[in-house]
Amino acid sequence: MRHVIALDVGGTGMKAALAGPGGELLHQARRATGRERGPEAVVAGILDFAAELRAYGADRFGEPARAAGVAVPGIVDAERGVAVYAANLGWHDVPLRTLLAERLGSVPVALGHDVRTGGLAEGRIGAGRGADRFLFVPLGTGIAGAIGIDGRVEAGAHGFAGEIGHVVVRPGGLACPCGQRGCLERFASASAVGQAWARASGDPEADAADCAKAVESGDARALAVWRDAVDALADGLVTALTLLDPRVLIIGGGLAEAGETLFSPLRDAVRRRVTFQRLPEIVPAALGDTAGCLGAGLMAWDLLDTAVSTAPASPAPTASPAATAATPPEVTT
Repeated sequence: MRHVIALDVGGTGMKAALAGPGGELLHQARRATGRERGPEAVVAGILDFAAELRAYGADRFGEPARAAGVAVPGIVDAERGVAVYAANLGWHDVPLRTLLAERLGSVPVALGHDVRTGGLAEGRIGAGRGADRFLFVPLGTGIAGAIGIDGRVEAGAHGFAGEIGHVVVRPGGLACPCGQRGCLERFASASAVGQAWARASGDPEADAADCAKAVESGDARALAVWRDAVDALADGLVTALTLLDPRVLIIGGGLAEAGETLFSPLRDAVRRRVTFQRLPEIVPAALGDTAGCLGAGLMAWDLLDTAVSTAPASPAPTASPAATAATPPEVTT
């Protein structure tokens, strides 16, 4: 059976799959990234994992994978196939596409940014399926975004498109590691909500999920923390929809797991802020933590589709010398 290798590399763990032609995950596996052993060990682990998947696929399906797709965090140069920088993995300028292609027997390899790769899957086969324009925003440790246009995800001229988490929503506010103050992710990411609730509740172990539960129980302190986060998020999203005019706005990540505790006030907050803009449909992500693998698989199949569509046409068949000799000449009278 035809299949491709899909890898989603995170800060602490890797998710992998063999994906079929329809995007279906035929086999899934997980393992630790091993970042505590250093960036060289992380890269070696990725290559080993991919090679094991190739061997498994060849044994199970009778043929090796046709291509591979890999999603990684940080700064990615997808065109050159280089993982430029990832703070949580400690690597710089890793030629991951070349390394994987060599390890996998020269198959084509696609490299993508983790959020854009997950957004590709959500847009094509998840919550944004059928939408010509969408914005995917996962709310996790930070906040990023994937801008979907006609079935593809826009990377931007330098690979930084969609970084909505660094839109300033509270000028002069909390300092952000990016060097600015008041960035959206300092107020509305899952980690920011968890930190704010830990301070408000006096429990240093509290996180965003605990805050959501307290909101549902009517805790006034939790309601104040939640309202501040939702207001900041709505400000950032309205800026994004003013610029991008998406048809669907997909919210994912850990904070979205709060369900309507998040979505009901968020929809109201965005609705109050729009004036001339068209209000997009605001929906939860549908694919969960499989989005990265699904997107990596889609990237791999896209490589194969592109190769087929750009291959030169085969020349018209000509008779072989043997065939010519075996064919008697016409006799005219």
